[in-house]
Amino acid sequence: MTLSSVETAAVSAPTPERVERIRAAAYRIRHHALNMGEVQGQGYVGQALGAADMFAAAYADQLSYRAEDPHWEGRDRFLLSTGHYAIGHYAALAEAGIVPVSELETYGSDDSRLPMSGMSTYTPGMEISGGSLGHGLTIAVGMALGLRAQGSASRVINFLSDGELDEGSTWEAAMGAHHHQLGNLIAMVDINALQADGATNTVLRTEPVTEKWESFGWYTQRVDGNDVGALLAAFDNIAAVAAAVGRPSVILCDTKVGRGVPLLETREKAHFMRIEENEWQICREQLTAGYEGAASA
Repeated sequence: MTLSSVETAAVSAPTPERVERIRAAAYRIRHHALNMGEVQGQGYVGQALGAADMFAAAYADQLSYRAEDPHWEGRDRFLLSTGHYAIGHYAALAEAGIVPVSELETYGSDDSRLPMSGMSTYTPGMEISGGSLGHGLTIAVGMALGLRAQGSASRVINFLSDGELDEGSTWEAAMGAHHHQLGNLIAMVDINALQADGATNTVLRTEPVTEKWESFGWYTQRVDGNDVGALLAAFDNIAAVAAAVGRPSVILCDTKVGRGVPLLETREKAHFMRIEENEWQICREQLTAGYEGAASA
């Protein structure tokens, strides 16, 4: 893990029990995503698998919410800036009990509350519509400002992608968050090195990403986004170091598209995957074998 400065957090490592609880939630999120993908035979399955640990850390460990009341005023806000990651977000909402698991089979169907791109007007627990990329952090800054003005203790967690770092609006929002000392704002960036037009570093090279966020005044950590223990430790560091002093925080998460399913981890054209009918069960079997194998190691 890379911390942003000489500041370090005197916190204990996450307990094995806590790590395993989140790892199990991530496994179920991945399983839900595969089941949803099979409904359409294609989709943004690779991103859902790659980001499952991030979703699990947020929903099963960090966020305060009431499953029976998605509009509860005291909730933390989770903003999915990358609307095409909705398949993973729906899986997390089902894991959280906000969306019934039985409803996941309607994913992408006519009249479903679970469209292929996230829409706040359709889905319980979906705070914003995330179609055009690059707007989520701007909305998050405004939301965090509003919550603070109301005297609310709620936090805003904004999930965005490395591709969104191409957008100037993202950096304007980052600058604004530092200016307004938004210690109630956390950004999670999925760095899977892939965009619709190709590898991220060939579309627009954004490295060194860590140094960029640091220069904008954010408490910055870069972790393996598929390492649950590292994700939980990063959140614990934020609580210990940054939040109390009014400093926005970012967790840069290096992830692997298709994580947990070897068949998909090496697939070309992985941004939007077409998966053959006979491959879905293979994917589920590989996912389960990997999860159970890691648990017994």
